[in-house]
Amino acid sequence: MPLLELRDVRARYGPIRALHGVSLTVDEGEVVALLGANGAGKTTTLRSVSNMVRTSGEITFGGRRIVRRSPEFVARLGVAHVPEGRGLFPELTVWENLRMGARGRADAAETERVVGYFPWIERRRDQEAATLSGGEQQMLALARALVSKPRLLMLDEPSLGLAPTIVRELFGIVRRLNEEQGLTVLVVEQNATIALSLAKRAYVLEVGKVAVEGTSDELERHEAVRKSYLGY
Repeated sequence: MPLLELRDVRARYGPIRALHGVSLTVDEGEVVALLGANGAGKTTTLRSVSNMVRTSGEITFGGRRIVRRSPEFVARLGVAHVPEGRGLFPELTVWENLRMGARGRADAAETERVVGYFPWIERRRDQEAATLSGGEQQMLALARALVSKPRLLMLDEPSLGLAPTIVRELFGIVRRLNEEQGLTVLVVEQNATIALSLAKRAYVLEVGKVAVEGTSDELERHEAVRKSYLGY
């Protein structure tokens, strides 16, 4: 049984339909990428899992149906969602933001384990989040999600606006977490090259539907995917 499964999921913002029957699966310990152009429905797919948008269809997590359950309920089941734009509290310190993610669930040892992937956090713990660089803010948002000990990490456009060296560092940390901790990841990413290098499988969304799916190797060889998203 997949850890996460979407079956014929449809979503709308008021009268505007954003998803038109998306079906996908994510297995335990797997990294899966969602690719597609702006407006394809990638962000809405993650919001559907977190119940942040009006949704119909079937969504199950760990065998439990989560459609129309509150975002808090989904988070308590072990889904950590790092939204586009990071969602930090800019007036709070680095450490305060980190502890906001724990919500009392993470003990000192767990927080120390997470900070081990981001050694700069300890040195900058009393600095306001608003004063961090864009890359540091994205790293902090990721760390904040991790201290809740999620079963599934959902990342929405983590590379947006970041320098290539920071993007490589960020995705390197996610790869380590998957390999060392078995963390399951669903990542929305416009940089198809780096997403496919991280993910085992991927789905390509077009106007709210899955247009192509397969292993990363298969999609790298797929002519339409290569021309539209990989640039060769």
